[in-house]
Parts: sequence; structure tokens; C-alpha cells
Amino acid sequence: MAGEIKHLSQDNFKSEVLESKVPVLVDFWAPWCAPCKMAEPVLEELNEEYKDLRIMKVNVDDEPQLASEYGVMSIPTVILFKDGKIVDQMIGFAGKAGYLRLLAKLE
Repeated sequence: MAGEIKHLSQDNFKSEVLESKVPVLVDFWAPWCAPCKMAEPVLEELNEEYKDLRIMKVNVDDEPQLASEYGVMSIPTVILFKDGKIVDQMIGFAGKAGYLRLLAKLE
């Protein structure tokens, strides 16, 4: 599954996340957000390590409706989806260990 981390919009969120056959970790972020920039290389690393997981991004400035729909009030917020449903979420950047704790909920 690894490849470039895809950017989501209102138009492709349903098909890429809610209808995905594999779990999806969605990163709600913005280009001006310093913690979001710190999270980027960690997410890229996880994207290479987890072949059975898709990591995708939503720019909250470009997609405020999606951010609102999923209750994103602070960024970065990552939401883990499986079978079209939310498994869990994490607000803020807690390093790779934080993401690994979140992903452990898939097991």
C-alpha cells in the first residue's frame, strides 16, 4: 500500500476512506501549523512501514467542512478509520510512539 501520502477532499473522502478495504489514518493538518510539520516525516516513515494501512491528509484550510464534520478543533488531529468507522483519534503531536499506540488499536 505504501506510496505517496494522498491528499483528500470532500469529493474523494468517501471513496478513499469510508469505502477503503484497508484501515486509513487521516491526518487533519494545515501548512502553517508547526506541530503538523513535525508530524509529516513521522507519518511518511509509518507510511513506508505499514503496508496494510493507508495514510492520507486533509488540509483543514482547504476542507473546513470535512474538519467540521469530524469535530476537528485542533491540529494536528489524526483519525484512524477501519471499515468506514472511526476506531480512535489523537489530537496533537505525540511523536512516533503516539502514532504507534493509536495503530495498536487495529490489532
